[in-house]
Amino acid sequence: MVLDRATVLFDVDGTIAETEGDGHLHAFNQAFQEFEVPWTWSTEVYGELLKITGGFERMMAYAQNIGADWALTEAGQARFRSIHRCKNERYAKRLESGLIAPRAGFVDLIQKLQAQGQRWGVVTTTSASNWQALWRYAITRSAPLPEPAVVICGEDVICKKPDPEAYVLALHRLGIAAADAIAIEDSRNGLIAARAAGIESVVVRSRFFGHQEFPEARLVVNELSELL
Repeated sequence: MVLDRATVLFDVDGTIAETEGDGHLHAFNQAFQEFEVPWTWSTEVYGELLKITGGFERMMAYAQNIGADWALTEAGQARFRSIHRCKNERYAKRLESGLIAPRAGFVDLIQKLQAQGQRWGVVTTTSASNWQALWRYAITRSAPLPEPAVVICGEDVICKKPDPEAYVLALHRLGIAAADAIAIEDSRNGLIAARAAGIESVVVRSRFFGHQEFPEARLVVNELSELL
């Protein structure tokens, strides 16, 4: 079994659930409108921005790309941190309304790991509030599941993926070696981060990253259900 390891570490957005297009993108555009920022991100624009990890970082990169220098000032960045908080609130509301569910096979996979005595964890660059909203409104709504043994979110690290810091921290908190874990990711940034930490990885293709190539992955699947 490819997941025959002590602990399976999951990325979140795109991996556990297709949250990007159905959740985050809509929430960003709602927040822009509420703060009267004249931006509306299309699916194509957002797909390019996803090459950058972190929602706030994406906004700053977009501002720089379009020459919106006002957003890069100290006052501008403070405003965009408020916009990012608003975006996360709107995202949670979308989850609460039941618009997003875990990907096919996720719940069954966690239950199988539990039955086999294996732990699971979360290693993501999204915020803790976003993870908690997904856990509360989408994951546990589907079925009662054991809580992850470790949760690493964007606030826990200085450098986000593709830097391996998040995975290194997860291994440290779990008290295990890289050889005792396997990561499940959906993007090249995530895969590079896991491999840089010495962790073998499985990639599940997602809406925005399905076209990418993953030669470093141990296995590439279209759905988590294939890992059952």
